[in-house]
Amino acid sequence: MTPPNPVSNQPLAGKTALVTGSTSGIGLGIATALAQAGANLVLNGFGDIDAAIRQIEATGAKAVHHPADMTRPEEIEAMIAFANEKLGAVDILVNNAGIQHVATIDEFPVDRWDAIIAINLSSAFHTMRVALPQMRARICGRVINIASVHGLVGSAGKSAYVAAKHGILGLTKVAALETARTGVTVNAICPGFVLTPLVQKQIDDLAARDSLSPDAARAKLLGDKQPSAQFVTAQQIGDMAVFLCSDAASEMRGSALQIDGGWSAQ
Repeated sequence: MTPPNPVSNQPLAGKTALVTGSTSGIGLGIATALAQAGANLVLNGFGDIDAAIRQIEATGAKAVHHPADMTRPEEIEAMIAFANEKLGAVDILVNNAGIQHVATIDEFPVDRWDAIIAINLSSAFHTMRVALPQMRARICGRVINIASVHGLVGSAGKSAYVAAKHGILGLTKVAALETARTGVTVNAICPGFVLTPLVQKQIDDLAARDSLSPDAARAKLLGDKQPSAQFVTAQQIGDMAVFLCSDAASEMRGSALQIDGGWSAQ
């Protein structure tokens, strides 16, 4: 990428960012941080699209939405073409789309396994397959894959999610090596618990199962895994993504940045 102006409040001005799974939660937090840094956004996802676009446009950035189903390679290709047409070639690609299902391996529904691998892992391959040649041709670009602490450690009942997130880190390393002598960088961020709808459902299920109050269930969920006993915020992850787009991160290649409240330090 063109080195940003370190004194500018919008170091990513004029850049186009595509964030998958970005109409809510972590993805919207990342998209907002990139917009605050000056990037224009292509959003993707099935949340409250109008609200997400308003949130981005409130920063002064442009925002458009593409409804690509991330299990369908042809729709991913159409989304990249749409980004090129509406906002210009993608400078920043953030692979964030993800789903979750919890069950033991012997009881894990096959269709849920297939969907999680498709959305959480294969979709990142397909976005990079299309976007990386364009980035190489322009001799610049940033790819940020949102992995998880579960890309580094396992948890019972999350076989598909853990497998996909470990796979994302491997894919990140390979892509980083393949672009190592270019102006394109590929890195991953590994968050711990963030208070997203997915995590809130885990809290609600824990409260119901163990007859706990919502606060007690939240404390138990964090206490079992995240030593800080605090949730990571979407803003913190977004700020880390902005840093990875900066010139200071130009020689970070294939990194897995942990932001997990100490989870993986145990």
